[in-house]
Amino acid sequence: MVCVRQAKRETELSSIDAANDPVLTASETARSVREIPRNRTGSALKKADNRAAYLFLLPWFAGIILITALPMLASLYLSFTNYAVIGLPSFVGFDNYVRLFTSDRRFVTSIWVTLKYVGFSVPLVLLFSLTVAVALNRGLRGLAIYRSLFYVPSLIGASVGIGLLWKEVFGERGVVNDILALFGVAGRGWINNPTFALPSVIALNVWTFGASMVIFLAALRQIPESYYEAASIDGANAWQRFRRITLPLITPVIFFNTVLLLINSFQSFTQAFVVSNGRGGPVDSTLLYSLYLYQQAFQQLQMGYASAMAWILLIAIGLATALMFWSSRYWVFYGDR
Repeated sequence: MVCVRQAKRETELSSIDAANDPVLTASETARSVREIPRNRTGSALKKADNRAAYLFLLPWFAGIILITALPMLASLYLSFTNYAVIGLPSFVGFDNYVRLFTSDRRFVTSIWVTLKYVGFSVPLVLLFSLTVAVALNRGLRGLAIYRSLFYVPSLIGASVGIGLLWKEVFGERGVVNDILALFGVAGRGWINNPTFALPSVIALNVWTFGASMVIFLAALRQIPESYYEAASIDGANAWQRFRRITLPLITPVIFFNTVLLLINSFQSFTQAFVVSNGRGGPVDSTLLYSLYLYQQAFQQLQMGYASAMAWILLIAIGLATALMFWSSRYWVFYGDR
């Protein structure tokens, strides 16, 4: 009887020691793992959630495949063909690309016009939008009203109606010439003048700075006021506070707006089409790249040639965006750096 009690006590002591000891043997660990029941219900719920997620994503997958991926592959194939819509495409290899860079002067003109358009409109939109955002960030009364008024042009600026209105405003009997007449300055047909036609289109694009302004305003309102208070105590003036505090802190937003404006400006079409009646005139002064692509595709019915132009535009936008991302390491500052 005493031996049985002693053996039982030793068993209890060994079990207590095993519980206090964090190191378990491999056999004990395997036995404990086998004793844990599987959560079959949780696994089933996870599979059901995945099926529901894929079901909701199905329209997006269908759209990106049917509306984006397949047309892109089709245009890539057509860029190596001679295709005039009527009839079947005939394979011509790289003839379309060679013709673009060797014998098509209007193609080179469209590149030059587009580069001037992008080079002037993007910095001007950034400048105007940031300036207005800084002014609105000073706590004006009726901020929501001003913000809406400045944002509306970005919603309707790319419409045909605004293009027609802009054509009338800068016409020989337009509002611009009426204002100049008040100061004794003789007006002119701005849209019909090769020197001023493209600046008029650029002015229309700059007028639609509202979207960038709203993004800048949101970034400015995220800067802690304590930074400006500390700088003011140290004797910094308004320009120094803007240069040393505001600009570095909003460089990610400047980068974001610049990339968006670059992509949209390279693809700009409606304003130049409406202002020039679809011809890119006068004297091809408003012949943007997208407008010339449209002429080749839907007026000349050279779909293969236009597809080659489209792929060159895609590569150009990709290179410009990649260059922006590469340069961002030198002037964009994030909070974790």
